[in-house]
Amino acid sequence: MRGEVPAYEMRTPQTLNEALETLAKEPGAWKIFAGGTDLMVSFESGKLDHKKFLNINALPELKEILSNEEDVLIGATCTYDQIQNHPLIKKEFPLLAQAAKLTGAVAIQNRGTLGGNIANMSPAADSPPALLAYDADIILNSTKGYRVLSYKYFHQAYKKSDLRPHELIMALRLKREQKFTHEYYRKVGTRSAQAISKVCFAAVAAVGRGQKIEWIRIGLGSVGPVPLRPVRTELFLSQKDLSPATLQEAKKLLLSEITPIDDIRSEALYRREVTGNLLTEFLEKLKT
Repeated sequence: MRGEVPAYEMRTPQTLNEALETLAKEPGAWKIFAGGTDLMVSFESGKLDHKKFLNINALPELKEILSNEEDVLIGATCTYDQIQNHPLIKKEFPLLAQAAKLTGAVAIQNRGTLGGNIANMSPAADSPPALLAYDADIILNSTKGYRVLSYKYFHQAYKKSDLRPHELIMALRLKREQKFTHEYYRKVGTRSAQAISKVCFAAVAAVGRGQKIEWIRIGLGSVGPVPLRPVRTELFLSQKDLSPATLQEAKKLLLSEITPIDDIRSEALYRREVTGNLLTEFLEKLKT
């Protein structure tokens, strides 16, 4: 049954300070509303339990993509369309641009936001694996000031994060000049777009002389309760050559770090098999 509009309260602050002050006065009382693409689905199905929302979609500070020589800042309410079409992101962070292109239909890409994709805390979201692979930072803001957190520490458990009740997501920060030589993004689903992923895999790596992996970062989605970095697999592969034994051991280690489940979209066994195969495919590409 569809939710009833009079049962909900929506405020639209005129400034960022007003939004932060509202959150500070009643911590936990207000839920952030940005693009609303996920919240409106819950509303239409009568499953939107929270009743008070703070609409931040018009705040200009959250809609910008800024850059300097060291970093790129992507505002929390930047849309998938903005991200996939931004020249610098397409050039330097193509995995994120690709993730944005594969998120939903055109209408969702024009309305949905990067911050909302993160705040929704779905383990199957398309952008978190790319953000993890790029070792992004998340910038949180409140009346107490800014707090910068490595994104890999943001998700703590299913639908739980380190976002405090008086904070909002301000931006994502990506470090430029990461000097990776290879990158890879795969979303495995019923379709390549307009479908929730069965497995999402993103990775970047730097390969030096003698086909030795100097460093590697991997981001995974839909294979655990949160988007995750398989850090033990990354550490194992660091400074390793690309021998068949290395690839076999890395795949074994990766499968020990994921905890996929059976659900309506796929089976855990399938997810494990696909995840291992995607790692092997990426590592094989490092030889070229």
